[in-house]
Amino acid sequence: MIGEVTEFFLVPFFGACIHYPPPPPNQIIHASYPEGFELTSIYDPFWLSGTLSVAIVSNEVATAAYTVTVDKLEIYEEGAF
Repeated sequence: MIGEVTEFFLVPFFGACIHYPPPPPNQIIHASYPEGFELTSIYDPFWLSGTLSVAIVSNEVATAAYTVTVDKLEIYEEGAF
């Protein structure tokens, strides 16, 4: 287990925020999920739904031009959708 996640970035390709420079802000979405979820692997894909807004969010990793407040998050399982 890596830990409980309540905020994260959605980026256009795998590993985009790990290596600098990060993608431009118009390609990053900051996700907020107050309920949180247990992250066991950074390689696990998941589905999320929520409300998308235009808002600047910036921290030491990157700057995002959009934000999503996540209402539902599920681990992706092939063939389930």
